[in-house]
Amino acid sequence: MKKLRVTVNGVSYEVEVEILEDSDGSGPAAYSLPAASVPQVSPPPAKPAPTPAVTPAAPATPAASAANEVVSPIAGVARKINVAVGDIVKQNQPVVVVEAMKMNTNINARVAGKVKEIKIKVGEPIQKGQVLLILE
Repeated sequence: MKKLRVTVNGVSYEVEVEILEDSDGSGPAAYSLPAASVPQVSPPPAKPAPTPAVTPAAPATPAASAANEVVSPIAGVARKINVAVGDIVKQNQPVVVVEAMKMNTNINARVAGKVKEIKIKVGEPIQKGQVLLILE
């Protein structure tokens, strides 16, 4: 008999097992547990699903913002800001990198212009439809 400690669902049990046959590496060893020595564990009772809170909808599309605003089309975390205040950007130039679901996404300027204001910081959570920076 061999004494083992087994943890099931965070509860530790000490059990004795009888080795019926040693494994020579060609297959698994067989173990037998006396039924009386194994406590029966029932799963925890199911919790009722939480009722989701109603939240106001985010702006439908970035197109609803002013043309001089760079708006995030996705929620995520600001990973990189590619411009500084006073920089001149071209249309479709990547200005911010947002990480969502472990993927980095470039957010591009929709119009050319000069960076007037940066409204976010690296590491901040970003919401869909949030203004990231303003061009003039």
